[in-house]
Amino acid sequence: MNRRLAVSVLFSLLVTGAAFAQVGSSATATASAFAKVITPITITKTADLNFGTIISGPQGTVTVSPAGLETASGASIVSPNPNVSAAQFNVTGEPSTAYSISLPSSITISNGAQTMTVDNFTTNPTPSGLLSGLGAQSLQVGARLNVVANQAVGNYSGTFSVTVAY
Repeated sequence: MNRRLAVSVLFSLLVTGAAFAQVGSSATATASAFAKVITPITITKTADLNFGTIISGPQGTVTVSPAGLETASGASIVSPNPNVSAAQFNVTGEPSTAYSISLPSSITISNGAQTMTVDNFTTNPTPSGLLSGLGAQSLQVGARLNVVANQAVGNYSGTFSVTVAY
């Protein structure tokens, strides 16, 4: 009887072990992890936006294009107006990489208590840029100056920010 019991227990253990071996199936795969670190984007001003000399009088606008060309509508300007210029920036970063350009919707320039609004900012390139194979691009910014009738005489100034991002 002991022998039958021992054989029976041994058989049970073999069958149970085989059942456990069949249940424990698994597989493993390996993946790689990658990262690329690139040059940060930078922007440096090389020239300011200058609307030149405006003659106090009628209400109107003076626009400087990104190419530095000035046009007046209603407002009177000195012609030729030698101080007119678009703002100029150098953008540098990762070669052959696209970037976005963000401009203000409007700013105020002032002469003490007197102000004028600058709006309708435009750029070249627009609406985004592409850095050259050397990682650089020139960016020009123009805008529109809103002049009120009989604008107070004086030198007006203000600042604005241009943001570039990957």
